[in-house]
Amino acid sequence: METLRHIVVLIHLVGFAVLFGAWVVEAVGGKRQITRLMNWGLAIAGLAGLILAAPWGIEGELNYIKIGVKLVILVIIGALLGIGAGRQRKTGSVPPALFWSIGVLTLANAAIALLWR
Repeated sequence: METLRHIVVLIHLVGFAVLFGAWVVEAVGGKRQITRLMNWGLAIAGLAGLILAAPWGIEGELNYIKIGVKLVILVIIGALLGIGAGRQRKTGSVPPALFWSIGVLTLANAAIALLWR
């Protein structure tokens, strides 16, 4: 069971890497657009995170407050991606504050995962 949990953690990390990596590519490339790859990364990380939040044969208690905070941030990132994609279709660009918020919140979610004990 522990091996399966480690595989899900790996998938969760891959989802984060896809989301954050796609965001960094857009930030460094200067386009600052919302891409389909960002949405895929969010979906992968979110689904794997929900699977990890289930109490399935692990020792110790789950930190449900931490899980809740990370879930709220995930929903906010999803909303920002949706709003940004809509504005991008309408005007051809994403507002800078919205674009940078996506990256900051994604990094903050990873920091919470690693630093909150």
